[in-house]
Amino acid sequence: RIFKGIADHADVHVYQCTRLSASVRLSLLAALVSHPQLTALSAYNGSVTYSELHSQCATMAHHHHGCHGEHDHSHAEDPAVLYSLYKKIDTEKLQCLNETEEGSGKSVFKPWDERADKTRFVESDVDEELLFYIPFTGSIKLKGIVLIGGEDEQHPKEVRLFKNRPPMGFDELGGEPEQTMQLSHDSTGRLEYPVKVAKFNSVTSLLMYFPSNFGAETTKIYYIGLRGDYAEAHRHGVTIATYEARANPSDHKSRDHNPVRDFIS
Repeated sequence: RIFKGIADHADVHVYQCTRLSASVRLSLLAALVSHPQLTALSAYNGSVTYSELHSQCATMAHHHHGCHGEHDHSHAEDPAVLYSLYKKIDTEKLQCLNETEEGSGKSVFKPWDERADKTRFVESDVDEELLFYIPFTGSIKLKGIVLIGGEDEQHPKEVRLFKNRPPMGFDELGGEPEQTMQLSHDSTGRLEYPVKVAKFNSVTSLLMYFPSNFGAETTKIYYIGLRGDYAEAHRHGVTIATYEARANPSDHKSRDHNPVRDFIS
């Protein structure tokens, strides 16, 4: 049997496997890569996360016949390409509410290779809440999110995603989000949180609301990566590409503000 057990933690699924031959591992990796919902693999001799599945599959494919029965397409699996949607954000209109330093919110939407840069981050001001309004220059289909948060208790604990809402303040943020995710500590960007793709087609703007952290007075975020497909309308058709995400600034919230806290059960 390939699978020995399955355990779920929030939106991150972990799979434990017994000893596998190279050919069986290749088939398993190909299956996992084709299903982004399976985001982490605990193999016989250690852990393998979703981002590593692509590189392992590409490496094994180089010596076999490739994943999905084709030859090596490792360039298409490069995280730097997968998480480059930040180039498609309209940074002039992007907003981050309750940031300590004006304009710091957009710095967390950066290239994959710069995700570990701790000199660029956003930290909340009055309390632990942060609210991003992320407009895109075209339409995207969102598929996954990677987040590197602050150390210890400053790491965000939850994010709520709202599709195609206008810019708004904390007191205007009512109704149910398209999806709520419980977050885990991640200092390297090894975890991807899959979104409900059916709910995130034709996304022209995204609200990301971080209502809480793990107990600190303020929340800190170093990196947000968005994975998905991008479509830009042209006069004679539509161009489709695969990218990921970025962000920009805005105001602060008043200290007597009473934000809405609508949780999804």
